[in-house]
Amino acid sequence: MDKQIERAGDDNKNNIGVLYGIGVGPGDPELMTLKAINTIKACDIIAIPAVSKEECYAYSIVQAVLPEIEKKQIMCTPFPMIKDKEKLTISHNKIYSDIICELEDGKNVAMLTIGDPSVYSTYMYIHKRVMQAGFTAVMISGVPSFCAAAARLGISLGEMMDEIHIIPASYDVRGYCGLRWNLCIHEIRKRRLAELIEVLRTGEAIRKKKMTVYGVTNCGMESERVYRGLDELTEAKGYLTIVIVKYS
Repeated sequence: MDKQIERAGDDNKNNIGVLYGIGVGPGDPELMTLKAINTIKACDIIAIPAVSKEECYAYSIVQAVLPEIEKKQIMCTPFPMIKDKEKLTISHNKIYSDIICELEDGKNVAMLTIGDPSVYSTYMYIHKRVMQAGFTAVMISGVPSFCAAAARLGISLGEMMDEIHIIPASYDVRGYCGLRWNLCIHEIRKRRLAELIEVLRTGEAIRKKKMTVYGVTNCGMESERVYRGLDELTEAKGYLTIVIVKYS
């Protein structure tokens, strides 16, 4: 048994549960780590970032490789994708409170997240608060979506002295696209994607460089789509789209 899971068992003897933030990878169930699978098996409660199992990408990924997850107690913890700080605080407080109640009851909680919990993950909001409150929270790494996308495309993200920059697509990417970095635009929405394509097509700094653009939507899932070049990228749909821009 994994040492971290053993420690969780010891904590349970003292009636103190452990929170696990578990990265389930980008979508292909075969990219889940053994550590993630074993931790999920050992936990009492599965927290999912959605209003239901049916609407949760992370849950469906786990279910494909671990059908017995259906027998686990499920805690729905939807994180609203908004920027209203007051509403976000209310939502985060509710999720935090629900998880703390289970930890105080001696239950180990596995909170699932797509990709890796350390990369733009909503899990981290809860992780920090749980740690600050004196409880134990453990992160289980998963394959990041941009690494899986690069593997699917058969390209490197960086070699030798290349710099790699991971950009959250929820913010304005205009300031980054004129720089001499290889870029990974993380989980971009359709409106932002249209803006990005326009910047890449018209930017003066871009036209002076040799640039290659790639995209992958729903990497590792049945609905996966791969795009090479800006013309193909205009066809991309869906929230889970990764854009990779390489300069030479």
